[in-house]
Amino acid sequence: MGLTKSSPEILSVARQVFNDEISALELIRDSLSDGFVRAVELILACNGKVVVSGMGKSGHIGNKIAATLASTGTAAFFMHPAEALHGDLGMISGGDLVIAISYSGESDELNAILPLIKRKNVPVVSITGNSNSSLAQFSDCVIPIAVNKEACPLNLAPTTSTTATLVVGDALAVVLLSLRKFQPEDFALSHPGGSLGRKLLTRVADIMHSGNRLPLVKEDTTLKEVVVEISRKGLGMAVVVDDEYHVLGVVTDGDLRRVLDSDVDVRTLCAKNFMTLNPKVIHYNAMGVEAVSMLQEYRIGGLIAIDDNHVVVGAFNLQDLFQAKLI
Repeated sequence: MGLTKSSPEILSVARQVFNDEISALELIRDSLSDGFVRAVELILACNGKVVVSGMGKSGHIGNKIAATLASTGTAAFFMHPAEALHGDLGMISGGDLVIAISYSGESDELNAILPLIKRKNVPVVSITGNSNSSLAQFSDCVIPIAVNKEACPLNLAPTTSTTATLVVGDALAVVLLSLRKFQPEDFALSHPGGSLGRKLLTRVADIMHSGNRLPLVKEDTTLKEVVVEISRKGLGMAVVVDDEYHVLGVVTDGDLRRVLDSDVDVRTLCAKNFMTLNPKVIHYNAMGVEAVSMLQEYRIGGLIAIDDNHVVVGAFNLQDLFQAKLI
């Protein structure tokens, strides 16, 4: 089927959707009042879980709101009202709080579980376009999201109203996040598999080679033995230590190439003759991103990890940082 509208007409309709929804959001933003504040207070006072519920499109938006709350410091989950009528209502217990979402405020499934929720003495925060609805009457506080019209030209498909609900949910999450002094590290704990989570949670101890995997040699270790140690451990370097395992130097692949290119008799050389003095070190408990920064700043391929007594406990290279997805 061919297009029945030209490109300018298509873009005009699309932009009108943006304009309609932006206008509605501005009106709701300016009308936020005590209901929103009371909702924040109730959620902050909640000792249990925040249970978000809604049917249809409101349910889809509710799912996202619950996920946003959960990832920003407010323990929350979504409960489908129809499933709640068949057993899932047991998920709610004293100390919890319910955020009920229905634009009309007359969703049969949602309103059917409200008396049972109130019987549990669980407070209800409603997000609705009808402040005189059955839902609103059952609620401890109401956040109104009435819109003049949906962006749908038929004024039927939930569009502007669902966007408004989503933004109200985001506003709740962000206000709560701010009041709880939620930090990036807290966010990372909820997102350990994401890029931010890895960068904020991964420490040097998590990526370094230690124990039998740590390449160590003494000052009097012969060149041949140094080469064997570097090859066996696969880090491209060996840490030169004293008897107490303090760092004296490091021998890298580059050091080996340079000494092999020289005119000296390599059969007589020991590690102390060609090691690099004062190598860069990092504490084993430092963040992985700090290690990345040091490698970039000093243009080196690896680092030695030490403990509080400056004893060598590990070593790692760029490949280890790549594998940890810190680069």
